[in-house]
Amino acid sequence: MNPDNDAGHGRSGVSRRSFLGGGLVAAAVTPLLNATAEAEAADAASAITDGVAPVLVRAAVNGAPVTVLVDPRATLLDTLRERLDLKGTKKGCDRGQCGACTVHVDGRRVLSCLTLAAATTGHSVTTIEGLADGDRLHPMQQAFIDHDGLQCGFCTPGQIMSAVAMVDDEGPARSDDEIRERMSGNICRCSAYPRIVDAIRDAQEVMR
Repeated sequence: MNPDNDAGHGRSGVSRRSFLGGGLVAAAVTPLLNATAEAEAADAASAITDGVAPVLVRAAVNGAPVTVLVDPRATLLDTLRERLDLKGTKKGCDRGQCGACTVHVDGRRVLSCLTLAAATTGHSVTTIEGLADGDRLHPMQQAFIDHDGLQCGFCTPGQIMSAVAMVDDEGPARSDDEIRERMSGNICRCSAYPRIVDAIRDAQEVMR
């Protein structure tokens, strides 16, 4: 995280709590193209774009099997947002510098703007929509609400996904400074860093 980034986001009519308590709880209705995509795959040669033929991707997204035909150059970020309608994963810098697009692939945090969708075949992808258990928030989501760890909320899905993988895959941080260091790839332009650190510190105790 970079505390030197400027704040400057305007306020909207959507409250912080309704954003986290509603938008992050909602489970995505993932469009399954299984049979249709299998049939369309036979016509893939006729769908060539700029001399590049599409490829068939089969993966688990938020626990559901997904089969989708994509351009082999398509990023995981664009595929999630534009093809699977999972808008919780945010498109920020689109250069791997801000962390807003963080998702999990096989439990590890990745930058979806730098990951090819085709590379996820045979793997498990989790987005912010798949983090909660029905109406029950993940401890990290709950901690961000309890500590009001956001302002505009744009970076929040990426912050939460990165923090969850940090604890689950790499183990709990031993200090606030370690949290800041390990979360350095996730930028909050509103500078809500103190509350983000508080949220992660409390959530990792529950996650133990």
